[in-house]
Amino acid sequence: MAEYTILATEGRAKRGRFETVHGTIETPVFMNVGTAAAIKGAVSTMDLKEIGCQVELSNTYHLHVRPGDELIRDLGGLHAFMNWDRPILTDSGGFQVFSLAGLRKIKEEGVSFNSHIDGRKIFMGPEESMGIQSNLASTIAMAFDECIENPSPREYVEKSVDRTTRWLIRCKEEMARLNSLPETINKNQLLFGINQGGTYGDIRIRHAQEISELNLDGYAVGGLAVGESHEEMYHILDEVVPHLPKNKPTYLMGVGTPANILEAVDRGVDFFDCVYPSRNGRHGHVYTNHGKLNLFNKKYERDGAPIEEGCGCPACRHYSRAYIRHLLKAGEMLGMRLCVLHNLYFYNTMVAEIRAHLEVGSFGSFKKQKLAALEEAGEK
Repeated sequence: MAEYTILATEGRAKRGRFETVHGTIETPVFMNVGTAAAIKGAVSTMDLKEIGCQVELSNTYHLHVRPGDELIRDLGGLHAFMNWDRPILTDSGGFQVFSLAGLRKIKEEGVSFNSHIDGRKIFMGPEESMGIQSNLASTIAMAFDECIENPSPREYVEKSVDRTTRWLIRCKEEMARLNSLPETINKNQLLFGINQGGTYGDIRIRHAQEISELNLDGYAVGGLAVGESHEEMYHILDEVVPHLPKNKPTYLMGVGTPANILEAVDRGVDFFDCVYPSRNGRHGHVYTNHGKLNLFNKKYERDGAPIEEGCGCPACRHYSRAYIRHLLKAGEMLGMRLCVLHNLYFYNTMVAEIRAHLEVGSFGSFKKQKLAALEEAGEK
């Protein structure tokens, strides 16, 4: 088991430290999304260190279909393959199975579907997901679950959540088996379970209580940020987080905006991931402490200032808005790369600021001030 220590609290907000076989994770933490073992936008693992990334997140399903998890295992696992010596979290593939696969068949054993790349038939269940993640040898593996659409009928959600619990028990058993094998690369692989239940607070709470009894290494809240309002999401967090173990990391999957992160930290969440910073960066949208800028706008054509004054990212230290705008307009990849680097630096710096404020008990005032600045500029 990894060791998770709470260093400070402010209300429900936690400042923690999570010791793993691949290094220490200071929480709250924003995990940088590298779906296919790379951050989109030509960002290398050396860049990730420079911009303060602690944890890289890769995707089980995508790496299974290309280049293949067995190939990655044969090359020493994901850390060796992508040259990254800090923690990696792999998500289980569940979300992709339910979002990318058009035709799929869910049974108790798992899910049959067709690859979105070449159409070949794939079967994935708890054992298959754990096997792929064991081959990848990530630091933290996510349990295989069903990601339900919001809203879904209550009766379906109840059945789905019960199946997700049964799948979680199978994941735990299979991971224990895999970790005991002599040929397994990472015999200390950790397992996080996922709370589901759509927007039904009572189903979420019951599920949280059931999975808490399994004494896993960490717990995620899944199935949010998939169509419901921010208010609904915050309400579910208010309901469910108190029923997850306080002495384990709490991970809100796929969330979100800077405002979402501030609100979720306040509700006891300490792990985050989201594609927003890299996706927005690739489209010339950059985050600042006063909201987002669209560098395609003509008003930046002659702007010699950096994206944000005082920012320590590689883009702001060396280049102007005018130059980056020129690169974007010319379709030069460097433009995208600089915007992605800036956005990831912004997110990693923001969670570092959150940690610093939690340590001295000033998170509440920091959150208020930060939200006011973002709101003033129209960032929600």
